[in-house]
Amino acid sequence: MKKQVWTGLMCLLWCLFAQAQPVMNLKECLQIGIENNYDLRISRNEQRVSDNNFSLGNAGFLPVLDASAGLSTRNSNSDQFPVDDSETVILRNSKTNTLTAGVDFNWTIFQGFKVQTNYKRLRELKSIGELNTQFDIENFIADFTSEYYNYVQQAIRMRNLRHAVDLSRERLRIVESRYQIGSLSRLDLQQARVDFNTDSSQLIQQFELLHTSRIRLNQMMGMENVEQPLSVNDTDIVFNAALSKEELFRDMMAKNTLLQLSEKNRLLGTLDLKTLQSRNYPYMRLNAGYGFSDYQYNKGAWDKQRNWGPNIGLTLGFNIFDGFNRKREQKNARITIENRQLEFDRLKLSLQSDFSNMWMAYKNNILLTQLEEESLRTAQLNYEIAMDRYKLGDLSGILLREAQNSLLEAEQRLLTARYRTKLYEISLMLISGKVDEYLN
Repeated sequence: MKKQVWTGLMCLLWCLFAQAQPVMNLKECLQIGIENNYDLRISRNEQRVSDNNFSLGNAGFLPVLDASAGLSTRNSNSDQFPVDDSETVILRNSKTNTLTAGVDFNWTIFQGFKVQTNYKRLRELKSIGELNTQFDIENFIADFTSEYYNYVQQAIRMRNLRHAVDLSRERLRIVESRYQIGSLSRLDLQQARVDFNTDSSQLIQQFELLHTSRIRLNQMMGMENVEQPLSVNDTDIVFNAALSKEELFRDMMAKNTLLQLSEKNRLLGTLDLKTLQSRNYPYMRLNAGYGFSDYQYNKGAWDKQRNWGPNIGLTLGFNIFDGFNRKREQKNARITIENRQLEFDRLKLSLQSDFSNMWMAYKNNILLTQLEEESLRTAQLNYEIAMDRYKLGDLSGILLREAQNSLLEAEQRLLTARYRTKLYEISLMLISGKVDEYLN
């Protein structure tokens, strides 16, 4: 009796909890998660670093201008011996104060197209940062959508278990009534109670699974209170059974983010080779500046000395020999380009294999779902017939329990088939670069 009261109380609390919360759909939850999820916020900050690095100055196009100033003092002693045997000059505690200031201008005019290559490389790194953020967002949408429908699945499963508890409660009521009038034995009553307690226990365990999924969703949405109640408007798992294999495959080859990242890495290898090849050319640097210096003496022929004025210079150079290192590094760069091409081809083949397996599983689970829907209709009809016969006393409690278990198992199998089909649908949308459609 206590377990019956406890189960009923939990069901009541769950119903009140579900009704009291604002109802959100998948799109609303995804928008909150994309905005607040900590991993995505970190990813967007890393993209900002790549954006900031893409500049003319970082590539080396712009000159460098430095300003400097200094003040120093020197205290020295000296003895000067003339060659004509004249009087020796002796200086003690000779103090010199020096003040310097200047502006230096340095600009690499030409470095074998290295600067232009650096600029292209920074632009590709900026693009890679954007693709990495896009990749993280796409994976978040896929993971969150999967967990969202897992939450829907657990809610439906709990609803099925509550229905099973209701059926067991009705059976227990019938058995208790018949036991009171002596038409059923105490064994039948005890078995009915055991079955009711079993169903109640499963319902209590289901609360824990639903709670875990809700906590996970709140964590992914970046909620400060992970135990915040959540109510969704989806009461069933609906999948798209009309996906086009040809369209998805075409989109995968054109839009898949991993494939685009691999292509960018291959291009970076080519730019790295061009950077090394820039050493095959001479370089030219421009140096200019303006300086000022002031010297103050306390002894000697001069009291003060000042120098000021501009300076300019042009340096032209070429590395003639560096121990064949330049040639070796360029050979290694070409091997790296070849490896990145092989990685790109390997990824294409892997994506095609994954797509083929996902599509087969997707179509098979659609067929399985249709089969389980038919099984559920049959199980519902069987249970209705069994319950009618049980009420008439024409069926044993054991056979009624078998019919009830068959109904519950059919419900669970259908739910699992629908959820698995939805997961494969999400995987196909992710691999084809269309997973953001869940935001629409």
